[in-house]
Amino acid sequence: MDIFSKIFAFLKEAKIELSKVNWPTRKEAFKYSTIVIGVTIVSAIIIGGLDYGFSKLMEYIIEKSS
Repeated sequence: MDIFSKIFAFLKEAKIELSKVNWPTRKEAFKYSTIVIGVTIVSAIIIGGLDYGFSKLMEYIIEKSS
């Protein structure tokens, strides 16, 4: 079996498997994307706040120990 027939067989099997996928509707995809973006933003705010807080704490500790 040469490389081209292997590639063709793979693509054929991939097409068959993709036809079995239960694809979300446009409305569902938008809803899920909105949820992911929202959770990402909230997580970034929390991590950024913690980073800022710990930075200020470290500055305070370093200042007091000097």
